[in-house]
Amino acid sequence: MTIPTTHPRYFSLMTREKIVAGYKNGLVALEGLIAHGRGECFDYLIGERTTDSARMAIDAAAAQILISNYPVISVNGNVAALCPDLLCSLHRSVKKSMLEINLFYYTKERESKIFQELAKYGVSNVLGTNPDNLVRIPELESNRRLVDSNGIFKADTVFVPLEDGDRTLALKKMGKKVITVDLNPLSRTSMEASITIVDNIIRVIPLLIERIKYHEKNSSESDLYTIVKSYDNKKGLKDALFIMNRYKEDQI
Repeated sequence: MTIPTTHPRYFSLMTREKIVAGYKNGLVALEGLIAHGRGECFDYLIGERTTDSARMAIDAAAAQILISNYPVISVNGNVAALCPDLLCSLHRSVKKSMLEINLFYYTKERESKIFQELAKYGVSNVLGTNPDNLVRIPELESNRRLVDSNGIFKADTVFVPLEDGDRTLALKKMGKKVITVDLNPLSRTSMEASITIVDNIIRVIPLLIERIKYHEKNSSESDLYTIVKSYDNKKGLKDALFIMNRYKEDQI
């Protein structure tokens, strides 16, 4: 499908095409299309832009990743379809980080296709694909309870874009810091995460990489801890809801 750049929904439609292509190529579960459509609705309500509130969350996320001893980036089908190149760039920008595939609607075929997609962008060491290394997250019954013993299970910070709320809560109970990207500020994931970035994943990752690079050059460890400690996730979610409500009223 050819979408003219002048179309008022160009960005949204191009993103939609990516997720549809991901489904056709075996990366995305059918249910993932529904999840994307739900997020797209909330993106309209923030004007399809990165808000100041989201930028504050991105800054806090960058600081949290940098002070972590072992950050792990969780990859599902939707993320692999939407921004595998950006995700691999994020991984390379944080030398101590690892990528781990973790799927709610698991099949070995999908896992293999996601691995191959990441490999296209130069990442071959991806966790979560060896059954012998999988262990179970306590108090979780879904397929996502199985994580790599060398990855998410021992991570101190987990970046889980487009996550489900049950696992976010379970990871928090294990003492981990959880960073998520979720366009719905009312989701369980948003409310349970340590840092929630209410924005589109495609816009978030480049900004996150930018802030990581900035802090590496300009911020001390003490500065980073101060940023994380002063960040209030509940306030960030309230700000997102206020922005959505104001944008809605401005459009009517």
